[in-house]
Amino acid sequence: MISEHILSAARGRGVITAYRPYLPVSAATPVVSLGEGGTPLIHSPRLSAAVGRGCAVFVKYEGLNPTGSFKDRGMTVAVSKALERGAQILICASTGNTSASAAAYAARAGLRCAVVLPAGKVASGKMAQAIACGAQIVALDGNFDQALEIVRHLGEGTEFAVMNSINPDRIAGQKTAAFEVVDELGNAPDLHLLPVGNAGNITACWSGYQDYRAAGKSTHSPRMIGFQAEGAAPIFHGEMVAKPETVATAIRIGNPASWSQANRAIQESGGMIDIVSDREILEAQRWLASAEGIFVEPASAAPIAGLLRACQSRAASRFRSSLIADGSRIVCTVTGHGLKDPDVLAAALAPFSAIEPNESAVRRALAKPRG
Repeated sequence: MISEHILSAARGRGVITAYRPYLPVSAATPVVSLGEGGTPLIHSPRLSAAVGRGCAVFVKYEGLNPTGSFKDRGMTVAVSKALERGAQILICASTGNTSASAAAYAARAGLRCAVVLPAGKVASGKMAQAIACGAQIVALDGNFDQALEIVRHLGEGTEFAVMNSINPDRIAGQKTAAFEVVDELGNAPDLHLLPVGNAGNITACWSGYQDYRAAGKSTHSPRMIGFQAEGAAPIFHGEMVAKPETVATAIRIGNPASWSQANRAIQESGGMIDIVSDREILEAQRWLASAEGIFVEPASAAPIAGLLRACQSRAASRFRSSLIADGSRIVCTVTGHGLKDPDVLAAALAPFSAIEPNESAVRRALAKPRG
């Protein structure tokens, strides 16, 4: 039998427990949690040096949530509310992270989970998570936007509870990342940079900053700066992308569900949307891992790529260093762990050559230049 002490400790974890007054839950809501939230806000000395002028850059490492991405913050609230309403089957469209998170929280709640996804367009690590957690996978010969449209229609009845960010409970949970940033820094940052796919996270974080400012927890709100991949940039271009393509699978979306809300967050905060190329994304992914020890999936590297490019003042950049005031505090959200989507990086690795198992051979190998 589990002791009351252990039960009490377990109930003390997760974003619902930490931020209940700001979330759409009541005493009657059965909390489904895997201990999400509380992810580290890591000061990045090398990014800070790259920006210069007394600026401090922090990386909000959301890849250390239970299923390896920021989606868990919203999923705990969405699944808890679905369980409260008597749902039996959870459903989502996904490019990967949502499916992994929904499947895990459904398993935790004892509910069925169905995932509709574009065939061949989901990273292996994310697919494996969803399957391991018991999700029923339906693969479409189409893209994410088509999958989401089908899920929307299925959610209009009473049979399925939709777990995508069109569910306001998801957005409510995701705003807790902004609360944590303010709690740790003592105030809101001056700029907050994020990758943008379905646009729910930039929407949620802006809502969180607004809530905390209204509650007197901060004196200002940051400018929200979003980055889309060059081949999947509907908000940047102002038009839907019929066939989005990018190595950053998590943001390979051509018609974001939270498009209008993201535009409002950008306008209200004085922010912007910029784009980065796949090459810049992969370079930033490797740079962040080798320079700071933070390994993220390609989509997560989009804001890092945008910040590095701004520091280099490349002509193609909309977000420029001149838009960063001296002494600014900058937060970059990296949304998923690198092991979520290792395929592109693994494919670029040269095969290893085995050597003799002795000290001399190892010394000779280590004497060779890296590269």
